[in-house]
Amino acid sequence: MTDAYRTVAGRADARFEVNGSEFIGYVSPAETVEEAEAFVAEIEERHPDATHNVPAYRVPAGSASSSVPGGGNVMLREYQSDDGEPSGSSGKPALNVLVQQDVRNVAAVVTRYYGGTNLGVGGLARAYSRAVKEALDAAGVVEEIPHERFTATVEYDDSGSVRGLLESAGVEFEAAYEADVSFEVRVPVEDGADLRDRIRSATSGRADIE
Repeated sequence: MTDAYRTVAGRADARFEVNGSEFIGYVSPAETVEEAEAFVAEIEERHPDATHNVPAYRVPAGSASSSVPGGGNVMLREYQSDDGEPSGSSGKPALNVLVQQDVRNVAAVVTRYYGGTNLGVGGLARAYSRAVKEALDAAGVVEEIPHERFTATVEYDDSGSVRGLLESAGVEFEAAYEADVSFEVRVPVEDGADLRDRIRSATSGRADIE
């Protein structure tokens, strides 16, 4: 579970025209199916008048259903849709780029505005592939290690100790101060168990960790 993998450094997009049709490729990091679906929905909302919004993503699967083995024994959910384009002309070529470039934890959407000229299955496949490739190039591909998330909820008296511990550990976290204080933590998988133990020790077992 700690093997490094290739993913995008951040969000990016790429635009071009083919015989009057405009293609816009979008990519974004996504660590779960829910994050990938949310990104797809966001692009669809941004372009409600587009002729097609073609999605493709490779993310860790919640179950083995519709999944393939990934690096570090992680099961990956691979998904694509033609969104009304001829079967096999768009979603599969878009997903194939992600597979061929060996990137995961990534979602892609290619938006098309029809320009009046039919491109044929081959022309569409080339255009959708190009859109994803150029968006990946714009985003940049980096090596990452698997992370996990957990939430530690503590009383206010313990919140300063926990915040200081998280800051010294150099992990990403967000704190919500309500009746209690909740820290949503993102940590490398290999460090997660040790960090949770340190939080429990720092709070004498009072922390509620989920």
